[in-house]
Amino acid sequence: MGPSTALFCGKAPDTAPLGVGPATNHPAHRPARAYRRPVTDTPPPPPPRALRLPALGRMSPRDPREEGRGSSPLELLFDLVFVVAVSLASAAFHSGVTDGRVGSALTGYAMVFFAIWWAWMNFTWFASAYDCDDARYRLTTLVQMAGVLILAAGMPDAMAERDFMLVVIGYVVMRIAMVTQWLRASRADPRRRRVALTYACGITAVQALWVAWLFVPGAWQVPLFVVFAACELAVPALAERRDPTPWNPEHIADRYGSFTLIVLGETILASTNAIIVARDQVSGPGTLIVVSASALVLAGSVWWLYFDRPQHHLLDRLSMALRWGYGHYFVFGAVATISVGIGAVLDYDVGATALSHTASSALVTVPVALFMVMFWLLSLRHRHDRPLDAVLLAGAAAVGFSALLPHALPVAAVLTCVVTAAATRRARRVDAACQDGEAPS
Repeated sequence: MGPSTALFCGKAPDTAPLGVGPATNHPAHRPARAYRRPVTDTPPPPPPRALRLPALGRMSPRDPREEGRGSSPLELLFDLVFVVAVSLASAAFHSGVTDGRVGSALTGYAMVFFAIWWAWMNFTWFASAYDCDDARYRLTTLVQMAGVLILAAGMPDAMAERDFMLVVIGYVVMRIAMVTQWLRASRADPRRRRVALTYACGITAVQALWVAWLFVPGAWQVPLFVVFAACELAVPALAERRDPTPWNPEHIADRYGSFTLIVLGETILASTNAIIVARDQVSGPGTLIVVSASALVLAGSVWWLYFDRPQHHLLDRLSMALRWGYGHYFVFGAVATISVGIGAVLDYDVGATALSHTASSALVTVPVALFMVMFWLLSLRHRHDRPLDAVLLAGAAAVGFSALLPHALPVAAVLTCVVTAAATRRARRVDAACQDGEAPS
């Protein structure tokens, strides 16, 4: 019986066609195998747990040589309330200038800006040394932020009517919260216990002076303010002289850069708002274009000069660090005042101020010149390069006296840009020569 007969009878053939194996061995006819998970002895990993913030950690001193340390998210949040404070201070200053009370407004501005700057500076240096970022530390920082907002709410009355009640209350809230931080650090850092207690006692004593200052006669307010402010400045100098706290120079420089951006941002914002308000009242669109371009060039030049070269190397010694840190009161205050001058120039153009053209322009040119001088004194003078010194000092004088010219604002902007370009180029050349062991050409 052949293959065909077998098929006809319903039997499978004994042989397959040439080149093909039995039908059951053909891949197409094999039954599919079910997938089996490999058996292992290792149990599956547990689901990840959410990180828990410790309620109370140990406030151990930070490593002052920690590289690449920048601002923490909490510090950036802390900075935001100072944006509000600086903005309200500048607005109150501008209101006083518009009313013709330049001297009174400037005095009040210098006083409230000291409170803003000093509270921010104390938090910054403490955080650089003892930031532990636990729940208690965060809550205490939030209390300090509440104090800043209270202080900011009292600024208009303080600068217009010399009513400093809310300003002092907000300031004392911030400073007493800082006292609790120093007391905590005194328990966690036995080596610097005396330093921390000196801070706590000194700050507490000065807050009592500020509360008493509220009740002094008006004629004594300014002289006693200067005395009590000097007491505030003396506390860190006395506390740190024996065993300085472990602050990080790179972190401090980064934080000061952040506050510089805050006051520069206020300059840009306030200038923009002044331009928007005056856009329908100025003599022509050309005025808005000139003022807008000049304000942007001034802000960009200040930013360029400040951030062109690193500055953390200037904080190696306590004496230099105190001079650099304290001197920034004038740097920050000068930059924040530029926005007031931009608004005053626009007010003069629309006839909304009693100030003359020279006085209005000086509110821009003098702060820019002060910034140049202070930046040279704090960050460039140590290079001992006469051409660099001449560029900064002569340029600052030229910018300051440009208020006497008819088109003072654009002239000041151009001069500032030229001085910035020349100074940064010379500073880079000096630094490169020092690295190579040669004298700058």
